[in-house]
Amino acid sequence: MSDRLYLYDTTLRDGQQTQGVQFSTEEKHLIADALDHLGVDYIEGGWPGANPTDSDFFADAPKTKARFTAFGMTKRAGRSAENDEVLAGVLNAGTDSVCLVGKTHDFHVTTALGITLEENIENIDKSIAHLVAQGREALFDAEHFFDGYKANPDYAIACCLAAYKAGARWIVLCDTNGGALPGEVYQITLKVIEAGIPGSHLGIHTHDDTGNAVANSLAAVNAGARQVQGTLNGLGERCGNANLTTLIPTFLLKEPYKSTLDTGVTEEALHSLVKTSRMLDDILNRVPLRSAPYVGASAFAHKAGLHASAILKDPTTYEHIPPETVGNARIVPMSNQAGQSNLRSRLADMGLEVSERADLGRILDRIKQRESEGYSYDTAQASFELEARRELGLMPAFFEVERYRATVERRRDAKGREIHLSEVTVVVNIGGERHLSVSEGIMADGSDGGPVNALSKALVKDLGPYSDMITDMELVDFKVRITNGGTEARTRVIIDHEDSLGRRWSTVGVSSNIIDASFEALLDAVLWKLLRDGATALGAE
Repeated sequence: MSDRLYLYDTTLRDGQQTQGVQFSTEEKHLIADALDHLGVDYIEGGWPGANPTDSDFFADAPKTKARFTAFGMTKRAGRSAENDEVLAGVLNAGTDSVCLVGKTHDFHVTTALGITLEENIENIDKSIAHLVAQGREALFDAEHFFDGYKANPDYAIACCLAAYKAGARWIVLCDTNGGALPGEVYQITLKVIEAGIPGSHLGIHTHDDTGNAVANSLAAVNAGARQVQGTLNGLGERCGNANLTTLIPTFLLKEPYKSTLDTGVTEEALHSLVKTSRMLDDILNRVPLRSAPYVGASAFAHKAGLHASAILKDPTTYEHIPPETVGNARIVPMSNQAGQSNLRSRLADMGLEVSERADLGRILDRIKQRESEGYSYDTAQASFELEARRELGLMPAFFEVERYRATVERRRDAKGREIHLSEVTVVVNIGGERHLSVSEGIMADGSDGGPVNALSKALVKDLGPYSDMITDMELVDFKVRITNGGTEARTRVIIDHEDSLGRRWSTVGVSSNIIDASFEALLDAVLWKLLRDGATALGAE
């Protein structure tokens, strides 16, 4: 019979401690809904009373199947649990579950708190007992536990036993400084179980300061812990917390966890993992980490020709799981390292079956020549598709750009402030009819978004019969790199777009002029969108 493994998400608290991250109340609701859909068992909402956002969030708490949890700290020395206003503030949030943090490292007790070791144990005991008396499920967050155990094992365990005997449902062992390693986490967790706290009441909370947060979490589970805490995408203070987007598929898909542990995450919910991960990045206005395990855009990308050849015969040759299991997709990029196996795979993904070796060789030569000029097609798959179709004579002529002009004016406004204003004019020919568009780079807040923003707006402003097909395009990332130095410097621009169908595509442009390189990438993005949405060139049958 399988053991139940409980998943505890702390994105809304620990994740918010990431440098540069501050969730709004509305964003907290969106994340909580996504976590609940995923199937985690606990959602820690934050510390009620610690800041206005958390207070507002708990005042309008989300209705979740997961146990919504408030976080706080044990009572302070010199007052009773009943009369500690900080503890009362956490209880007043009204959540069924409450997690209290307390010191378990003697150094922190005497130095940071400035109290005796006995007073600290009493604070833990009385606080947990008070929660239980109020009918709440109590969790004890054993702060600095692994460092505390290594310094004074008897005292660290005594703190945990005090919480457990007072009625805590979970004792959570915390590697607060993130310095522990998997072998010692495993051994110390075993010692805690031997001391009298069952694994079914033990949790693990790790940080990634040595890059071992996921490994340390697995080590604790291997030793018998049955609750794992972490955050989406590994958000968290300093180097982050244990990454649930890595741990969840590992528990569901890898042995021995797959056959010995049950979680609340279903196979169907696992298919939404990539979507959930990227939703968080969108909220944070971050570019998703391409190399992230399971969910990264490059997690199932096969660039080497030898690998691609094997993948075509059997994907398991170079893939540890089917990418669609977690909502991801296989990518076989084109690059100057690619061979005909990569090319055949990419063309097949485009719906093109090319049997003539001469055609394959011609496309491959074209791609390699372009990359020698500074283009990069392993990341710009949409531009590769267009380039291949052009070489095969299969690219529709939707419209022709006759010319464009970009200007940037720098001046002082009526109040004497120095400002700049970008303006772009684009002239396109569609079926013999000329369309002229002029756009400024003005953003919603009135500031100038720059010439690339103006270029993007002008290009899509009036494309005649194609205009309705591109209204849902959104530019979501813009990257620039100088490919050569000195007076022969060339600029590579890679632009990512998304549309209402959730598709994300990348295009590339290269020029000695950053504006021209940007325009090339923007133009490819529009052409790919029209191609994929079934647009027909005027005059074509």
